[in-house]
Amino acid sequence: MLSTTAAAALRPSTVLLRSLRGAAQLRNLATSPSPRNLSIPRIHVTSRRTSPFLPRAAAIHSSIPLRHAEIKKPAPGTGLKVTYVTAEGEKITVEANEGDNLLDLAHAYDIDLEGACEGSLACSTCHVIVEEKYYDKLEEPSDEENDMLDLAFGLTETSRLGCQVIMSPELDGVTVKLPSATRNLQVDKQR
Repeated sequence: MLSTTAAAALRPSTVLLRSLRGAAQLRNLATSPSPRNLSIPRIHVTSRRTSPFLPRAAAIHSSIPLRHAEIKKPAPGTGLKVTYVTAEGEKITVEANEGDNLLDLAHAYDIDLEGACEGSLACSTCHVIVEEKYYDKLEEPSDEENDMLDLAFGLTETSRLGCQVIMSPELDGVTVKLPSATRNLQVDKQR
């Protein structure tokens, strides 16, 4: 078993490979060149004693920062129109490019649509209610999206997750209503 200082001294790619392939193969990899295209933003190595009778174990994990997609706003008058209706009834019309999703678009224009899971289909905080005539033009929701919609506040027949509604020319002029509340299970669990 490697000590914490030895594990910390290894190249990040070797540390990652250790976690994937095991300590036996690590000895062979320590002298080999690292893979060229392996890019890990952060590697954390910690040492802890799991039991007073066992030696210290090195815990290794990596994390990749999640970001919403960057929205490039179209030139005025050239984009697809989307109207958001807030819970207070205020209408906000914005322009989108083909391929933008409603969650990232809302964030780009500072519209209050939460998106706690950053579009990974792990929450229902980006729940929107799509105008009926446009709802039928959308692709069917996936099973994962339907599972998350079951947790949404104020679910309707035309509810969708904003992160899953991708703008296309058929949706030009769509109106989506933001529900009066959201259900964020992680925040609710901590209360």
